[in-house]
Amino acid sequence: MDITLHHPKFAREVAAPTSKSAAHRVLIAAAFADAPTRVRVSGAGEDIAATVRCLAALGARIDEAPIAGGDAWLTVTPIMAVPACATLDCGESGSTLRFLIPVAAALGVETTFLRRGRLPERPLEPLRSEMIRHGADFKDNPDGSLTVRGRIGAGDYEIAANVSSQYITGLLFALSLCDLPSTLTLTGEIESAPYVDMTVHALAAFGAAPMRSADGRVFTVAGRNVAPLRSPAELLPEGDFSGAAFPLAAGALGAHPVTVTGLDLASAQGDRAILDLLARFGARVERDATRGTVTVSPAPLHGIDIDAKQIPDLVPILAVIAAGASGKTVITGASRLRLKESDRIATTAALLRALGGKVSATDDGLVIECSPLSGGTVDGAGDHRIVMSGAVAALFANGPVTVTGIEAVAKSYPNFFELMA
Repeated sequence: MDITLHHPKFAREVAAPTSKSAAHRVLIAAAFADAPTRVRVSGAGEDIAATVRCLAALGARIDEAPIAGGDAWLTVTPIMAVPACATLDCGESGSTLRFLIPVAAALGVETTFLRRGRLPERPLEPLRSEMIRHGADFKDNPDGSLTVRGRIGAGDYEIAANVSSQYITGLLFALSLCDLPSTLTLTGEIESAPYVDMTVHALAAFGAAPMRSADGRVFTVAGRNVAPLRSPAELLPEGDFSGAAFPLAAGALGAHPVTVTGLDLASAQGDRAILDLLARFGARVERDATRGTVTVSPAPLHGIDIDAKQIPDLVPILAVIAAGASGKTVITGASRLRLKESDRIATTAALLRALGGKVSATDDGLVIECSPLSGGTVDGAGDHRIVMSGAVAALFANGPVTVTGIEAVAKSYPNFFELMA
């Protein structure tokens, strides 16, 4: 489905969707806790749905009760008995796949993971090699699925931390399910470090936080004999800064301020950096930590330099903000974007070029120079972040903007286009 927008009006106040990162982690922990847990979610998309159905395939029961405003309570009844074999449909969710591969192996479940879209192309090294070293067996199937056999147990694990924090998260969950203590040592530069902190916080909410060395590189996981996962009964995962970045950018680029509610301004989410980045661009950013709100108002914007190593998911919308700013913006440290739902360095550059922008792609980022956007057609590339970025560009482009494949927003922000008139 396509949509054509010309200076649309964005809603003046919106609730942030539930953080996918927080919800994935809480739901997985709840599935292995000692009692049911109620989790409140807002604007849950296809990625969270993937984790829900995969946990159900492993034996959890997850009941949904809709409530006012589009939110819902998910009641997670923990897994009582794991199956010998299971098929987990991960859809296009990289988080679901990478979190649950080690978990399934720790349970000893022979598991076939169904992978959609570009997910079969996304790397699993060095997670695969480390798990094989500890007893797992991997088989890539002709249909794009992946079968994992064998059982990994407690022990001393090591993994390079400069590829994906998701590998670290998956192993921390898996080792928490082992009977005996384990260690996980991180080597190399730690990228997306805030998401490792989110995993530790999620495990802490269930009473099973791993100990971490002073240099942050060695985790000691007690195991379930010492630190079993204990349900906190009810959790309200925080709002998602990755999703909130789009309405916040609309406040900077559109005709009026936009307020986003439901945010934890002390969050461990790396993408909380959007607030400081908007301020650096020159937007007016007002924060209310007590109410959990942020209001961004239009102001003259100017180009900045951005190291995106810890915040790669923000790059598409940052590039659109840069297109509305004077001067030049240089984005570096984003090489991992080439392995997302699309090659986001290429598709973000294509987005701006299609609208008349001046942009060049580098090996690990983008250079955007001041050039009015004239309008045109943006190929959504089946990527939710490209689709939403294209829609935000329509707020200030001189001519109409057509965005193709807008159904992709179902992955993370299903009601996004309801916010634009």
